[in-house]
Amino acid sequence: MTLEDIKNVVVVGAGTMGNGIAHTFAQNGYSTTMVDVKQEFLDRALQTISGNLDRQVKKGTFSAEEKTATLANLKTATNLGEACKTADFVVEAATENQQLKSAIFRTMDENCAPHVIMATNTSSISITEIAAYTKRPGNVIGMHFFNPVPLMKLCEIIRGLATTEEVFALTEKLAQKVGKTTVSVQDYPGFISNRILMPMINEAVYCVMENIASVEDIDTVMKLGMNHPMGPLTLADFIGLDTCLAIMEVLHNGFGDTKYRPCPLLRKMVAAGYLGKKAGRGFYTY
Repeated sequence: MTLEDIKNVVVVGAGTMGNGIAHTFAQNGYSTTMVDVKQEFLDRALQTISGNLDRQVKKGTFSAEEKTATLANLKTATNLGEACKTADFVVEAATENQQLKSAIFRTMDENCAPHVIMATNTSSISITEIAAYTKRPGNVIGMHFFNPVPLMKLCEIIRGLATTEEVFALTEKLAQKVGKTTVSVQDYPGFISNRILMPMINEAVYCVMENIASVEDIDTVMKLGMNHPMGPLTLADFIGLDTCLAIMEVLHNGFGDTKYRPCPLLRKMVAAGYLGKKAGRGFYTY
């Protein structure tokens, strides 16, 4: 299969990452089908995409005609098996839950044509383990986008143990064609981004727990001292403290190293439901 053979893209999951990935492919001319378990989730995702396109038009980075063409490239479906039958490339962007991903990949494997590449947008789960749920692990690869997907240039392309060189090369070309700068990553816990980012966030939480400085001052140090666009605690709220905790657990379990031990305050905040921006309260109140 060549890059020109990829015409129909299926994105599994219509949440924040899924709708951003679907937006990106549709904007770049691909016939894109978003799949989720309920039509209401898909309708909400389409509204989000339309609103984001309106902002691009208002800023002058996108024309009204391009917006119309992008929306025309988008379809929705609630039956994953049926959607996969016409797919040339599939990106799974469901919740970071290994049991859920295993069920999705088994369905994809049963319904996709033999040539189809099955990518996962997981930010921390082993690509090798996900690939093992299929009968064609060579066709499974990690394609880790960053939020907000239409604006963020980076895409980590992660090889599982069995991923073929042909699948890697084609996925890399596809990501570049939709405007992403790619980095090549081997399959280890946290890949590159989260292996570096999450311990930094975790250490910032320890600084709060140990009352070394206020939340605002910790963020200010990293913004003004290290030139980060936002502080680690603001970023943690934006990502979701439950997601941060889950990734720290993956790092801790995967490496067995105490330096990845999640901060007790992070655990306590997640248990209390203080999950960040999406919950209205995290390190800051929203």
